[in-house]
Amino acid sequence: QVQLLESGGGLVQPGGSLRLSCAASGVEVCDNDVGWYLQAPGKERDLVSGVARDGYLNYADSVKGRFALSRDNAKNMAYLQMNSLTTDDTGVYYCAVHALEGDYWGQGTQVTVSS
Repeated sequence: QVQLLESGGGLVQPGGSLRLSCAASGVEVCDNDVGWYLQAPGKERDLVSGVARDGYLNYADSVKGRFALSRDNAKNMAYLQMNSLTTDDTGVYYCAVHALEGDYWGQGTQVTVSS
């Protein structure tokens, strides 16, 4: 059974930082495409950052230079380092693994950027 468990969300002031973690079981992050998605209030879920199986990284324009996605293959985890946060970064962040057999999603972790 595949399970993705996000953690690391919370309340942070503008300009602050958070590091989100995604612990995977039942699927290997190193063998598949992995993405972090944001569902802002009242909006659709959008890709924030992704890493392909071959290691190719991509970022939404809104987070380039501020966010960094990484993987720890030994721990089967993915991370999203978020710096210089703004109120526009508020929402629920989801980790996803896109495997050949299907897409797997975590339950999400809330990030609130507010003063």
